Amino acid sequence: MIIKKLRPALIVLACALLVLGSSTAAVIAQKQSALARATAAAPKVSMVASSPAQLTAVKNVDLHDGTVIKVGSTYYLYGTMYGCGFHWLATNTPWCGFGVSTATSLAGPWTTPTLLFSPNSVDPFTGTTWNAECGSTGRGCFNPRMIQRNWGPKDGTYILWFNAPADYARNGANAYYAMGCNGPLGQCGNGAGGNGTTRKPPMNICAGNGDFSIVPNGSSTPYMVCTNADQTLSEEQLDYWGTSGTGVGSSHLAGLNNVEAPGAYQDAATGKWILTYSDVNCGYCGGDGTGYATASSIGGPWTAPANYGFSAPGTGRRDISATSCGGQPRTIFTVDNQPYQLVDLWGQWNGDSTNQAGAGLAFITLSYAPQAAPNGGVLPPQFAQWPCM
Repeated sequence: MIIKKLRPALIVLACALLVLGSSTAAVIAQKQSALARATAAAPKVSMVASSPAQLTAVKNVDLHDGTVIKVGSTYYLYGTMYGCGFHWLATNTPWCGFGVSTATSLAGPWTTPTLLFSPNSVDPFTGTTWNAECGSTGRGCFNPRMIQRNWGPKDGTYILWFNAPADYARNGANAYYAMGCNGPLGQCGNGAGGNGTTRKPPMNICAGNGDFSIVPNGSSTPYMVCTNADQTLSEEQLDYWGTSGTGVGSSHLAGLNNVEAPGAYQDAATGKWILTYSDVNCGYCGGDGTGYATASSIGGPWTAPANYGFSAPGTGRRDISATSCGGQPRTIFTVDNQPYQLVDLWGQWNGDSTNQAGAGLAFITLSYAPQAAPNGGVLPPQFAQWPCM
């Protein structure tokens, strides 16, 4: 752009050489040389062109609002099950449990899900079965997150986190649980023997009832990013064992309101931490936006892009996708050094909005690609374009 602007000036100078004397020509030649040096030294604007994001679809697997890990050459897909007849917010509905499927590729085929623990086993916090804890009020249990302890003790123990919103509704207790497991396939919980334990974790900042994710932090202790009852986001560092909060963290991340389902990862190329979320919050909605915020460290502070202009929508610049491919973002997982946004395709089910047994999943690659603007700012979009908007 700088060269185009200089072209008319260079043409004028060249014409002047034909009519001016030798001394004047020498002066002009010096000016031309200075202009050339300035042009060569001017910073070039590099616009990063990235390939479109890739979408992997998973159909006919009754696992939802979960996550994916990889152990060796095997992929493990975790999720909440609905096939036994669970109906959200219907009292005395059966709770179907958390399941896991395996595959040798993200595209599948995925095995028939197996339970991580029995819904008829006992929740030691309430003294009732998980079927009663998660089903009697219809509030359910959701967001199974399996992590492997490669920090602190570094003993490789698998830990299953999930939330039981009825705890918060009943007596204001945080909704979260952490179970020790005997492997990536389970069994988990205090009835499993071996590493099986069940802990109602003390939490100080993530003390609410909402969707959440456990964010790996290399060899350091992970963080929980969580949705509060007022639909804002918080984060809290976990302890040495990864089964309790430490009280280290912050609330009202990026000043966001009316959002949920957070997930986060560290971008390998830039070192930035990326937080995504459902924009806005909406139970079982299809077509929610996927918003994002960034931070220089996992502990924040987090910043979400603000929109500009009169009457511009507040989510305009912060949404990677306005519709999330017809679904709702739930979490981020990283396998094979590639971060993915897990999207539940709520709405593409068998017609019953309170039972999501037939809903599909989408794994969409996240490629952070900030584009430099001529004025030193940054242009949207900040990510490789999704195959749907």
